[in-house]
Amino acid sequence: MLNEFKAFIARGNVIDLAVGIIIGGAFSLIVNSLVNDIIMPIIGAITGGLDFSNFFIPLSSTVTATSLAAAREQGAVFAYGNFLTVVLNFLILAWIIFLLVKAVNTMRATLEKQKNEEPAAPPPVDVQLLTEIRDLLKQRA
Repeated sequence: MLNEFKAFIARGNVIDLAVGIIIGGAFSLIVNSLVNDIIMPIIGAITGGLDFSNFFIPLSSTVTATSLAAAREQGAVFAYGNFLTVVLNFLILAWIIFLLVKAVNTMRATLEKQKNEEPAAPPPVDVQLLTEIRDLLKQRA
C-alpha cells in the first residue's frame, strides 16, 4: 500500500495539482490586494468616499458601531459590503484565469498550425534515386 501511495504521489498530475494550488493561493493574495488596495478605493472615490467593506446591517440592537470590525465585536451583523468585495475578487480572478486560458489556447493553436505547415521531410535517398531513374526513363521513351 505504501508503494502504491508513493506511485500515486509521484504521478505528474498530483504534483501539477499541488503546484497549481500553491500558486492559486499566492495569486488570490494578489487579487485580494488588487481589489482592496486599488479597485475599491477608486470605486469609493467615484461614489463619494463609500467603503464597501464597512457596509453592514446590524442584526442586534446592541450593535451601534460604524465600522464592520467594531460592529462584529458588539454582535451579529449582515456584512453585505464584505460580500460585495469578495464577489468582486471572484469576478476579477475568474476574468484573469479566462484570459490566461484563452492565451494558452491561442498559443497552442498557433503552435499546432505551425507544426502542420512545416514542409514534409524529403524522401529517403533511395526513393529520390528511384524517382530520378523513373523521370529519366520517361524522357527517353
